[in-house]
Amino acid sequence: MKNKIALITGGSSGIGRAAALAFARYGARVVIAARRPERGQNVVREIQAMGGEAIFVAADVSQPDHVKTLMRKTIDTFGRLDYALNNAATIIEPLARTADFTEEQFDQSMAMNLKSVWMCMHQEIRQMMAQNPRGGAIVNTSSVNGLGGAPMAALYSAAKAGVLALTKSAALEYAKDGIRVNALVAGLVETPMLAGQIEKYSGGNPEATKAIEQRVADLVAIGRVGRPEEAAEAAVWLCSDSASYVTGHSMIVDGGMTAPMR
Repeated sequence: MKNKIALITGGSSGIGRAAALAFARYGARVVIAARRPERGQNVVREIQAMGGEAIFVAADVSQPDHVKTLMRKTIDTFGRLDYALNNAATIIEPLARTADFTEEQFDQSMAMNLKSVWMCMHQEIRQMMAQNPRGGAIVNTSSVNGLGGAPMAALYSAAKAGVLALTKSAALEYAKDGIRVNALVAGLVETPMLAGQIEKYSGGNPEATKAIEQRVADLVAIGRVGRPEEAAEAAVWLCSDSASYVTGHSMIVDGGMTAPMR
């Protein structure tokens, strides 16, 4: 991956941060996009400290103008795009049963978790088609929630299922153009999103937090929550030449959590 250009959305924390560091370790030059500049700049400094090259672009990828600006700054800085990890996502609060969500919450969840991925792909694919040499690899972060239903999280599950269908459709369309498109289907991973959900349900009580963390770990065949680096390495591999014959694939990285259901 030496001197290849990698773009990571949601790159300031969790799987995105781990992926940014991994791409840099393998020699890629990295563009980190996220909504929080302080966190994003911290990741840039981490990459620079290890001898890598990175820039941060403040972007809310649910906003079309932000996505266009992100791509423009990527190309203005590095001249092309080789890899993209569309990783930014959020869970709309409060969690509710399907009929208790509002139309506004539905629109917000789809915009931030599904439409945002499509808008990024729209820019990424066009750039990969136009550059010389053309081609590249895209990975879209989905979730085990997108493999089926999730009580109290129907909107998130629907959006993440949409990411899988979007990924497979694009993979079929652009394979002969040298663009591979795959999905990372993440299970329970130590991220701020998961920590926030546990904190919410525990009410901040340390004993309750510990008990919930144990119940969460018990859902996983391996017996623990995954590390961001474990999911990130799978995403990086899907972008790499080692995965040159892999496209339209949904790579499940969940410690065996969903093995009984699939």
